[in-house]
Amino acid sequence: MTTDQDLPMDAQSATLVFAAKGIDVTPNKDQGVIKVVKRPGLDGDRPMIGDRVTVHYTGKLLTGKKFDCSRDRKEPFCFNVGKGQVLKAWDVGVLSMQKGEVCTLLCQPEYAYGPAGNPDKIPPSSPVVFEMELLKFEGEMLTDDGGIIRRIKVKGDGYTNPNDGASVDVHLEGSCGGRLFDCRDVNFIVGEAEDKGVPLGVDRAMDKMQRGECCVLYLKPKYGFGSEGKAEYKIGPDKDIVYEVTLKDFQRAKESWEMDLNEKLDLAAGVKHKGNQYFKAGRYFQAVIQYQRIVSWLEMECGTGIEQQKRIQDFILTAHLNLALCFLRIKEYSQVVENCNKVIELDESNEKALYRRGEARLLRNEFSLAMADFQQVLQVNPLKSGSSCSDFHLPEQD
Repeated sequence: MTTDQDLPMDAQSATLVFAAKGIDVTPNKDQGVIKVVKRPGLDGDRPMIGDRVTVHYTGKLLTGKKFDCSRDRKEPFCFNVGKGQVLKAWDVGVLSMQKGEVCTLLCQPEYAYGPAGNPDKIPPSSPVVFEMELLKFEGEMLTDDGGIIRRIKVKGDGYTNPNDGASVDVHLEGSCGGRLFDCRDVNFIVGEAEDKGVPLGVDRAMDKMQRGECCVLYLKPKYGFGSEGKAEYKIGPDKDIVYEVTLKDFQRAKESWEMDLNEKLDLAAGVKHKGNQYFKAGRYFQAVIQYQRIVSWLEMECGTGIEQQKRIQDFILTAHLNLALCFLRIKEYSQVVENCNKVIELDESNEKALYRRGEARLLRNEFSLAMADFQQVLQVNPLKSGSSCSDFHLPEQD
């Protein structure tokens, strides 16, 4: 807690007082942020770059005047540390703290509000003092379902990330229950990591990483080795696993805007084949990645001439139909309906789209809508009344 004798004082005196009592926590030791610990935290881990942290804080000028306080609002403040979402002093200071710690940070203007200050609150080029309490922290969620949690040990360089189709060189260390089961350097194509025995969660984290980054990924079974486990690593079904990943280098794949239409069409054939292979192997999430690449390349293309326009539409229809089937398998029924609707917009009598949408609606207990879809299938092709459901459950091979 900030004591009365700490404030008020001028900038030079404040620096001397804080330097005598505390430590310079800036990476380059320029006294931009000096920390005085008021209450030690719990021994153990500290936040890593990207962690979601929860703090209480009070901000004061060197005159002692309070200009902001989370406790006055009776609500703690949350942010991802080290990501530039808050004052530079906060990123620097909080990364040095432990859970439960209370400290006071003397922050020079270049780490706080700069030469401009903050109108009506902070005079120009003013040092400020923050009392901070670190309530808790947790890794950064990379997926909405919390299946991939990332904690960054070493921040990477640059402003680009691998994209789907990029070639990446990584070092992997996988563990389960504290036991190291995988340690290797490997090269793989983003979206096709399964081919090298690399779990889906590592693959899906690639587009968030920078060259040189080292992070720890906490993977739920869906993004690890699933209900099958991994016999060669002696990992049973439905196990959480942890991977430490270092992105050594990568070569980005061409973006859609960097390719002409003929190049997209040529690549789409191979990507569809890859998706079909994953589907047949029961790797539905990996298949989704491939089919979605086709949609992203071609959904805004028109083509020149009837033949080219038909090729584009065939690829788009096939991709959406196969996406619908994949999402049926992984029980994401709203995605099934969405992809079937895309097909029906282009081909209102498409039997497979109507049937798969009907299945999804039935599984969502939307019985009247499902019945309407099934009846429409029979209107389109009465012969289907004797067809097997499996006729509608094959990935498109055209």
